[in-house]
Amino acid sequence: MGLKFEEEDFLACCASTKFAKEMAEASPFSSLDEAVTAARDIWFNKVDVSGWLQSFSAHPQIGNSPSPSSHSTSAQWSKGEQATAVATATSSSLQELAEWNAKYRQKFGFVFLICASGKSSDGILAELKKRYPNRPIVEFEIAAQEQMKITELRLAKLFSAKENVTSTGNKNPTIVAKKAEEDRVSIIGGHLTATASEASSVKTSQAPTRTRPPITTHVLDVSRGSPGAGIEVCLEMWKGVQPRPVFGESNAGGWVFQGSSTTDNDGRSGQLMSIVDAVNPGIYRINFNTGKYCPSGFFPYVSIVFEIRESQKLEHFHVPLLLSPFSFTTYRGS
Repeated sequence: MGLKFEEEDFLACCASTKFAKEMAEASPFSSLDEAVTAARDIWFNKVDVSGWLQSFSAHPQIGNSPSPSSHSTSAQWSKGEQATAVATATSSSLQELAEWNAKYRQKFGFVFLICASGKSSDGILAELKKRYPNRPIVEFEIAAQEQMKITELRLAKLFSAKENVTSTGNKNPTIVAKKAEEDRVSIIGGHLTATASEASSVKTSQAPTRTRPPITTHVLDVSRGSPGAGIEVCLEMWKGVQPRPVFGESNAGGWVFQGSSTTDNDGRSGQLMSIVDAVNPGIYRINFNTGKYCPSGFFPYVSIVFEIRESQKLEHFHVPLLLSPFSFTTYRGS
């Protein structure tokens, strides 16, 4: 028997009415992982463009407070998610952020969306400037991915609060909810007032166990405006005699197979490697069989090489591929 939620609960996580209705119908959920899996499927496969835009429009501009008409729980969470950005902002950086937000909205037609938890105002501004040159279809996909990150964080809070209220019986729900918020904040990096060493300690001791492989990918066919389904994907790791592959030299025999999969209807690769708490540092390569997917295209295959350092072994690496018959773009997601 799982936890039962209403549409109102899911609207606080994502302001798409279609998303909230589908999630309520899929409820109850036996675990947070089950809810997140359902949320991803609903968001990327059942919510249409208007639903995405409806959700985007509910977010306040970074640096601004939510409107009085906003869902109260959502507004509270949004304020908490932007706490680091607000605390690290200066009057000049807020002014620059406002100007770039206006430019972004003018170009793309919706608010700049980023999962702001733990990010400084300077970091957010740098990301906004980096994404501004994107084509609309590319930026629309990135915004949808950021919304999913926000939704997952809020689902975790929703489950935490529900479980605590259930397990504590008659305890004050406000106190329980506040404790759940404190727990969530410490998981994502500690309170802003903590010292650097304290924050590091919190991350190490309270980092949640992985529920998906540490390296994933997602393919979007930008020529069709849809996920790239049915593409063969292979993950390899460098194990050559040299410590790293050298550009311009033959690297035959140095790459060792780690796993393979085929993208699903949502363009996601599935499990390319085992679910481990810490990924082995090293140089990795993801290969996409784009020639089989699009025989008339320019690329027989696409390879993306990247390095995971010792300090990054606890992170999650998401490498989306934005593909058309004659071009491709990739960026690292978190």
